[in-house]
Amino acid sequence: MRIIEGGITAPKGFLAAGAHIGIKKVKKDLSLLYSQTPCKAAGMFTQNIVRAAPVVRNEKMIKAGNDIKGIVTISGNANACTGNQGILDNEKMAEIYAQMLHVKQQQILTAATGIIGKQMPMEIIEKGIQNTAPNISPTRESAKAAAEGIITTDTFLKEVAVEIDIGEKTVTIGAMAKGSGMIHPNMATVLAFLTTDAVIAQPLLQKALSDAVGVTYNMISVDGCVSTNDMALFLANGMAENEPITEGSQEYQQFCQAVLYINKRLAIQVVQDGEGASKVMSAVVTGAKTKEDARILSKAVINDNLVKTALYGEDANWGRILAAMGGSGGFFSPEGVAISFGNEMGMIHLMSEGQPVLFDENKALEILAQRDVLIHIALQDGVEEATAWGCDLGHEYIRINGEYRMKT
Repeated sequence: MRIIEGGITAPKGFLAAGAHIGIKKVKKDLSLLYSQTPCKAAGMFTQNIVRAAPVVRNEKMIKAGNDIKGIVTISGNANACTGNQGILDNEKMAEIYAQMLHVKQQQILTAATGIIGKQMPMEIIEKGIQNTAPNISPTRESAKAAAEGIITTDTFLKEVAVEIDIGEKTVTIGAMAKGSGMIHPNMATVLAFLTTDAVIAQPLLQKALSDAVGVTYNMISVDGCVSTNDMALFLANGMAENEPITEGSQEYQQFCQAVLYINKRLAIQVVQDGEGASKVMSAVVTGAKTKEDARILSKAVINDNLVKTALYGEDANWGRILAAMGGSGGFFSPEGVAISFGNEMGMIHLMSEGQPVLFDENKALEILAQRDVLIHIALQDGVEEATAWGCDLGHEYIRINGEYRMKT
């Protein structure tokens, strides 16, 4: 695998554009993606029972096996809790973009992010799509503009692209994502879009995405809030003309490793960009009885408000970690727990064999003063392990979200 410069337009045949059309006050709020040839499509969607109109429509289209030609995304309006009018507006948004591309409406996926409960400003959206669609291109600048068009409170763009060799052909995978707050995915993330020019069947594309989501986006949390709009979409147009990737093959494993790398990198960037975050924590649980226990316990740590506020205050309060694990529903034997903190400043052991360890408070403070902190929880219940990523919780998060509806 080779990491290359690029984003959503890195694979052959993908074009994009982004623009400010007036949904938001200043920032870009429209993102367009187009494939020159029809794509196989895979998707993962929020498990929140309150679901935005684009989530419901896209899930049905992907289950139906539709060939996809493009995606239209708006930012600043979630089109969630907008009733039947929101459903009609979502269909209209797809129809407008389809008309501009001279394709069928059922070949266009949709996405939205922003304020819940506001009706769509369809006159603005229609004019915006009509004015922006002629500008779609495969350039690096267009990929960046598309990435800008999907963000809300993000402070930096989240893009990545890689190449792998499948036989004598070079296969490229590109991606972009958005996310900063309302992050506690239970399917996929926030919004994530992946493209590839690989020749691969839809079920294998879906499996590669689903497997990656389970250990990346589903293992992060900023604030414990499950979005109404979360989705990850993966399009494959086959323009690399490689031999079809088959299940169980070395090529499929290579493809999955690349997909995992991309989604892990984007997921961690979402946490790094957490609203108001000053610290990023990785909670590594080893020695768990089952994989599911390891995942539950590691996520309990990164999602616990008392752990998050202790991290913000640079307080080595390991009791909060143990308490979070104990209330999580994951199995572990408390008498076998060891807890350590660490980063480039070194490691410090806080608990061993279920008992507190005397430690140097100054050394702990030195470690916790850094932006990145590793929390290692070693159990004695088995051989399974998992990693979850989260951030601290401080005053800035409250300020950002207290002002969110008025500032968007």
